[in-house]
Order: sequence, then C-alpha cells, then structure tokens
Amino acid sequence: MEVRRTVPVKLDVNSDDAALLRETVDEFLWAANYVVDHAWQGEYKTASKAQLQEETYDEVRNQTRLHANLVQNARNKAADAVQSVVARWKQGEYAGKPHFSTPTAVYDKRCATFHDEYVSLATVDGRIEVDYVLPDPERDTPHSRYLDHNDYEVTGAELHHKGGEWFLHLRTKADLESDTPEQATTGHSTVLGVDLGVNQLAVTSTGTFWSGDEFDHWRREYEKRRASLQQCGSRHAHENIQAVGRKETGRFKMTLHGIANGIIEEAAENGCTVIVFEELTGIRDRVPEAAWGHKWAFERLYEYVEYKAEPRGITVGRVEPENTSRRCSTCGFTHPDNRNGEEFECLKCNYKNHADYNAAKNIGLRYLRRNQTGDGGGAPVGVRLNRGMLNANGEFEPPAGHSGQSGSPRESPTLNEANGEAVSE
Repeated sequence: MEVRRTVPVKLDVNSDDAALLRETVDEFLWAANYVVDHAWQGEYKTASKAQLQEETYDEVRNQTRLHANLVQNARNKAADAVQSVVARWKQGEYAGKPHFSTPTAVYDKRCATFHDEYVSLATVDGRIEVDYVLPDPERDTPHSRYLDHNDYEVTGAELHHKGGEWFLHLRTKADLESDTPEQATTGHSTVLGVDLGVNQLAVTSTGTFWSGDEFDHWRREYEKRRASLQQCGSRHAHENIQAVGRKETGRFKMTLHGIANGIIEEAAENGCTVIVFEELTGIRDRVPEAAWGHKWAFERLYEYVEYKAEPRGITVGRVEPENTSRRCSTCGFTHPDNRNGEEFECLKCNYKNHADYNAAKNIGLRYLRRNQTGDGGGAPVGVRLNRGMLNANGEFEPPAGHSGQSGSPRESPTLNEANGEAVSE
C-alpha cells in the first residue's frame, strides 16, 4: 500500500538567502498567474498542461529568471487551478478566475535536492543550501516518523513564507507492504465503519454522528461573500476574496481535524484495529446533493484520519460503495426503496434505523467479508457497534453478560434528534 505524508519543516534562512527566496517566490507567482491569464482567454478555458506548456513556456522563461523546472511547476499549479474551476462549473457551482497571492513555490527533485538535515533549492540566482530546524530526535514527531524512516522518501516540497519565517512542506511516500488492509486483518480484527454524507458529515458503526449543519452554513456564507466581492471587481475586493478563501479553508480544516480526532478516539475506545470508509471516486454521483466543498472535505477527512491513525496502530482502508445505503445490515436484502432520505426500513425484515448508521455498518461488514480469514477461535472478529458487534455473516453478538437476540434492531443505535447522540431503541 502506498502511503503519502506531508511534513512541515522550518528553515534556518539568513538575510541574503531570504531575499533570494522572496524574489523566487514572487516570480513563481507571476508565472502561475500569467499562465492562468493565458488559459482564461476566449470563451473556452484552456486546462491542458501540454497546451499551456507549448503556449506559455518560452514567454515565461524570457520574462523571469526561474529555473526551467520551476517554470513547469508554476504551469502545473495554474493548470490544476483552472481544471478545478471548470469542474465546479460543470456541477453548476460558482467559481471565479484563480489568482495566486499566497507566497509559495513548488519544488520537485529536478530543482531541489533533499538531504537529511538541509536542502538545496534553485532560486532566481543559482542554488542555495538551507538547514532544517529539526525537533529533538528523541521525541515522537512527524519528522522522526517519516523523515527519519528508511521506508519514506521525499518526492517534492512546497516552499511557504509565513509570519516572517520560511517553511518547506516536504512530501514523502512509502510502499508499506506490511501495512496493507488485507494483511492487517489476517488476525483477529475489529472494524469501525464510517459513512460520509451531507446532512451528517460522518457516522460510525458505533452510532456516533457528526452533523454537517455548521459546515453547510459556513460554506454558503463564504460563497455569498465571494460572490458579493466578485461583483465589485476592484483590486481591494480581489484581495478580500483571497482572504475569505484562507479563512474558509482554515475554519473547515479545524472542523475536519476535530472530526478526525473523534473518529480515532471512537476506534481506540472500542478496541478497533481498522477504520474503513467508502471509496470516494464518484461520490458526487452517489450523493447528488453534495457540493464541491463536500468532496474536498471528505478527501481531507480521510487523509487526516489516515495519518492520525498510524501512530495508534490503527489501519485505515476503503471499500467499494455499491449499495451500502440500500442494503439491510441485518438481513442483507438490497433494494432502492429500503432508504427514504435519512430513514431506512428494510422491505423484507422491517429493520428500521437511521440510513447513514445502517450504511456505516454495511461499510464495515463489506470490509470484514472481503478480508475475513476464517482462522477461528480467540477474540471476536466483527464490526463494532455501540453495544456488541456484527460478525462477518451479519449476525449480532451482544457484549458479555448481556442477553439479546441475534440480528435484533434493539442493539443498534438511532439518532436522537434532540442532541444528535446515539441511543438504544
């Protein structure tokens, strides 16, 4: 399984090198904005990297002192931004012309050389070597887990200037064969299923709900602010649009980190060794009410859970999403009419519950069935619920000392509308 991590590292930069980095970043941003301006000409917007490379490369090289690969990275950044806008248009959403003002520059191995304690960076006037400011190697930090780990290699980085300091966000990756979900579940495992949605951003198979109301409220508010500022058209309004975007991203990241922490704690408290989500590909088709911001949030949430889970010894996996919202987690009967909005009622066995909670159980069960080894004995293997567990056959196992009927809906939580907590029926 390929694992990717980003590790921010502070740089020890003297005044001369800082001036060079600032000039390099300024020209990088100019190049990216020049490519966006070119892509924006005419009725149809150009998002092809190959076409933009052919049409803008020579002019950018003539107008800047950037390393050839920095020019290509600026083009890629611009093309990705234009592609994102076009994708939002296709979904009927508002999106304005991209503009880059945050002081950043993208480096790869062709214009940077990454060492254990320092980095060599291409600038507008040759290369400079800058030392990392690293934490105590004895502490458990992202640096010790990834930068000092032989399995991880640095693939690139993004240079940032913030608060008068310079940072390099190092991108790392590793192929951790021993950490694949299939191998992680060869022994006895307990799975926490997580369903993602709009009204409820996340719901676990233990019956914990994270509402999407606040997320949707602020998403709409920020969209209104951007639309209002866009109509002004002034330079001040454009700068305010960028500020609104930074505030929006910061608020949502803080919210998603909180949800990710809650999911990790839920898994740890219930002895779960695996957290499993649906594959996100095509989620806009499966959840038509989801906006572009929801898809971004789902992707970020998965990433946050994945890297937060690793230090706790918890594996994070994905399963195919087909029919998880239509299948009865009690008897297995699958039909589109089983679900009506947030209500789920099986047409065959009459099992009733919150639809997202039912889906979360199905997600866990699908992972369990896919990876079940059948080695038998020992601790129970199943999908963790708020009380008891579902095994690979969908049969309910009550906790020790508690009597209950197999598959009984009484052991599954429903959503208490007053406070959003899981309660027993």
